[in-house]
Amino acid sequence: MAKRKDDQANENLNDGNSSEDSFGLPDIEYKPLEKQEPKIEETVYKSEETVRESYSYTPAEEPKSNAPVIISIVIGIVLLVAGYLVWAYVYKPQAAEKAKKELAAKNAAAKAAKDKANREAAERVADEQRKREAEAAALAAAKPAVGTIETLSSPTRRYYVVVASAVDGDLTMDYAKKLSAKGVSTRIIPPFGKWKFYRLTLGDFDTYALAQTSADSSKPEFGEGAWVIRY
Repeated sequence: MAKRKDDQANENLNDGNSSEDSFGLPDIEYKPLEKQEPKIEETVYKSEETVRESYSYTPAEEPKSNAPVIISIVIGIVLLVAGYLVWAYVYKPQAAEKAKKELAAKNAAAKAAKDKANREAAERVADEQRKREAEAAALAAAKPAVGTIETLSSPTRRYYVVVASAVDGDLTMDYAKKLSAKGVSTRIIPPFGKWKFYRLTLGDFDTYALAQTSADSSKPEFGEGAWVIRY
């Protein structure tokens, strides 16, 4: 019992102290707070969002640079200069060389054509000359050479083909001249022995047979009067 009384005395003492600590303010009923575990992830996300919202930075606009435009202009100028150099030192010389070769080929073709025409003309002239020469040769061949006329002065002991005989020597000579104009050579045998005739003969032979053969071949031209005599 004595202990209980002490406890009550202490509670009254504590009550008195409480009144003094309150400084005359009304009493407040305190309730203990429930202990809750904080959500770490949510707190972290909220903290990051708070930081982002608090520290968001908007950079100031910087003035645009003219470097791209200048670079483009420089590249364009370089391309133009390069194109001009290629045209002046590559394409133009090649074009000039090509034109020179084409002109040379054209001149060579023209010269070849001219030379060919000259050769053809020369060949035509040569052909005409050969033709004239051939015609002249044919004409000369068609026209017999002048035959010779020989008057025998003494016997030869050879055989002759007689184609004509006459008492008058002039008549025999006239006939010999006609044959000579045709290219036939003749010999005149004057009168000998008991015969008073001038005989016009063709050729001379070693044997009678050869002379007779020639006489037979001469008959178509001189008639049956062709015969053989030995003088």
